[in-house]
Amino acid sequence: MGSLFRSEEMALCQLFLQSEAAYACVSELGELGLVQFRDLNPDVNAFQRKFVNEVRRCDEMERKLRYLEKEIKKDGIPMLDTGESPEAPQPREMIDLEATFEKLENELREVNQNAEALKRNFLELTELKHILRKTQVFFDESVPMVYKSTSTYSSNKYRRYLQMADNQNEDEQAQLLGEEGVRANQPGQNLKLGFVAGVISREKLPAFERMLWRACRGNVFLRQAMIESPLEDPTNGDQVYKSVFIIFFQGDQLKTRVKKICEGFRATLYPCPEAPADRREMAMGVMTRIEDLNTVLGQTQDHRHRVLVAAAKNLKNWFVKVRKIKAIYHTLNLFNLDVTQKCLIAECWVPLLDIETIQLALRRGTERSGSSVPPILNRMQTFENPPTYNRTNKFTKAFQALIDAYGVASYREMNPAPYTIITFPFLFAVMFGDLGHGAIMALFGLWMIRKEKGLAAQKTDNEIWNIFFGGRYIIFLMGVFSMYTGLIYNDIFSKSLNIFGSHWHLSYNKSTVWNNNYLQLSPATSDYEGTPYPFGMDPIWQVASSNKIVFQNAYKMKISIIFGVLHMIFGVIMSWHNHTYFRNRLSLLYEFIPQLLFLVVLFFYLVLLMFIKWNRYAATNEFPMTEACAPSILITFIDMVLFKNSKAPGKDCNIYMFAGQSFFQTIFVLIALACIPVMLLGKPIKIMQARKLANEEVQPITGASDAEVGGMSNGGGSHGGGGEHHDEEEMSEIFIHQGIHTIEYVLGSVSHTASYLRLWALSLAHAQLAEVLWSMVLSLGLNKEGWLGGIFLTVVFAFWAVLTVGILVLMEGLSAFLHTLRLHWVEFQSKFYMGHGYAFQPFSFDTIIENGGAVTETE
Repeated sequence: MGSLFRSEEMALCQLFLQSEAAYACVSELGELGLVQFRDLNPDVNAFQRKFVNEVRRCDEMERKLRYLEKEIKKDGIPMLDTGESPEAPQPREMIDLEATFEKLENELREVNQNAEALKRNFLELTELKHILRKTQVFFDESVPMVYKSTSTYSSNKYRRYLQMADNQNEDEQAQLLGEEGVRANQPGQNLKLGFVAGVISREKLPAFERMLWRACRGNVFLRQAMIESPLEDPTNGDQVYKSVFIIFFQGDQLKTRVKKICEGFRATLYPCPEAPADRREMAMGVMTRIEDLNTVLGQTQDHRHRVLVAAAKNLKNWFVKVRKIKAIYHTLNLFNLDVTQKCLIAECWVPLLDIETIQLALRRGTERSGSSVPPILNRMQTFENPPTYNRTNKFTKAFQALIDAYGVASYREMNPAPYTIITFPFLFAVMFGDLGHGAIMALFGLWMIRKEKGLAAQKTDNEIWNIFFGGRYIIFLMGVFSMYTGLIYNDIFSKSLNIFGSHWHLSYNKSTVWNNNYLQLSPATSDYEGTPYPFGMDPIWQVASSNKIVFQNAYKMKISIIFGVLHMIFGVIMSWHNHTYFRNRLSLLYEFIPQLLFLVVLFFYLVLLMFIKWNRYAATNEFPMTEACAPSILITFIDMVLFKNSKAPGKDCNIYMFAGQSFFQTIFVLIALACIPVMLLGKPIKIMQARKLANEEVQPITGASDAEVGGMSNGGGSHGGGGEHHDEEEMSEIFIHQGIHTIEYVLGSVSHTASYLRLWALSLAHAQLAEVLWSMVLSLGLNKEGWLGGIFLTVVFAFWAVLTVGILVLMEGLSAFLHTLRLHWVEFQSKFYMGHGYAFQPFSFDTIIENGGAVTETE
């Protein structure tokens, strides 16, 4: 079978590379992405490996590139992404890259530091400008108004302010400052008020004012004014709102206390001249310096922008180059050195079909490096289980991911993914069958498929969107299959399509049909034409209010059991392919055959009874083959298992559906019961007998066991770990394991068959929800007439559409998806799929770059 149905055949190879050519050869293998290297130095610390210095240099280069990327994003500069992947640079080019990154980082840091210093200077000058303006307003205000509007000084200070205000001969500023030395009433006392001015963050101002009041006992006078426009913080670029304040006080003790409070609240103090002329002169100087700073800041920002624009053109390519270099040296650290220190030795897993391609890549690497010694790739014999490698494309990748989420297949085990491509969307559609809802889902999937190149290039971090986009082909197929089953159910948004015309005719008048809720149509009368609707359900069932659900219940319940039994039988048949491929004769005879017989004689017989009942009983048949004499399938099956005689469904009706039914049912149950001890004891007894014969042979036991193990190991080298090895297990463990598997299969056959009834339950629930939305939401708008009815219908339709997409498509779709996933993982794959393997993780530059440079060590 091809690699689509089984994983690729793998080979363990030993690779010999000359030290000078190792870098170029590993680079070519990374571009190829078909080689998984093993770590030959598992006991060596990561910091003691040969190429650890080169890896550290790459880490340092990545750090510098991340710094550049952060600055580029901060300025909103678009980074050029051509989508191309440059080749890994030669080792000697690392020095040039390091020098380039070092130069860019130093230049950018220097520009940033200069810009920050300029911004800090600009902030200080701007704050000083606002202080000079606001304090001028403070000093220009009249003192009586100050007295009336503040409460932060004592009554003695009030009298002194009033005395100063009464002095009409001196300048108003001298009144506040006591510049000429204002005399109080008592001789020998001089009053001179000092002040400090500064800027503080606006949110700290209330606490700042309270602290001043409490620490200075109300002996200070505080005035403040808000700065209307926000100021830019030079450290982080945030916009900060601040306020200007001026504090008047008397004495050096209060001055020291006020300055400490200002320092504690991170307020910035600025020198403010006492004389008005000095303040005006300083303000003019500040404005001139601000204009000069604006010019210098603009030139600095232009230079920074030019540097970042130049770096943005190459940043993506630089990231790719550095990550490739780092990945190569990280991989070289997995290699081993020979005794001459001139040759690197590696061990790797490679697909058998790609060995020639790998050898060509190694030759190209050798030619690039200029080495004259060709690399040597030897295939090794091993007893280890190889990794599992399933080739996928953009279509099969999502389906393979569903299988691998359950467990990676054992080496060369049957791969369920190709069959899942059909069965998964089909079982989903059985639960989600609606032509309208399926069309919405299919169109969404088709849109993602048509736009996949552009959508893939966006590389968003939205995890939910990435899940939808990754499963676009699954969504499209689920939508298409749902449209098909919607046609079978004749269901589109809970309504039916009358494409071919109903095969039923009404013999009642219109008033009887509309008013009689219990009216039924009999197929035995002329109301029915005698031939079924050509495709799907007859649309007449849409108006059958009393028995529509009864009919659909019986129909969907039976097809759920039919699909479930066929699905499980197919899973058991898949196990036959595994047993024959791995030459596991014991499992074939004592597991596959009894398992298939058990499933067929009980549950497939149940399916046959459904078809026999549909075929033999009808309302148009003559007695006793009418619908009234049709026996219950469930009761018949229960009586069969319990060896009970069935009862006739009605008077003078036949008990059985065909001749000899009782005899065959008894034989079938006996066969099923006989299969249980075969599954339970057959394989362990055969293994015990084989061991006993091996111990009785003439040759030494060790030789016989070695030969057996060798034969098995060689087979394992070519066929993988799908075969079973019981030589090392105790017989008690084998009996226990076999007992567990037998009980699990027998009980699981019953529970798994019942589990497929979820197909019926979810299909019925989906149809009923759609009908509820139509009857309770959209029909309200359809019943309104006139232009107001049109407006009302538009609103109601929008509400109905949102509920349809949100509940019936998204939520119901997710529910049906999860139930389908469970049916495949538990009911289907448990019949044949072990999932005990480990994934093939090749050294691939594409994977490393896609994962953001996260290089993982492979063991």
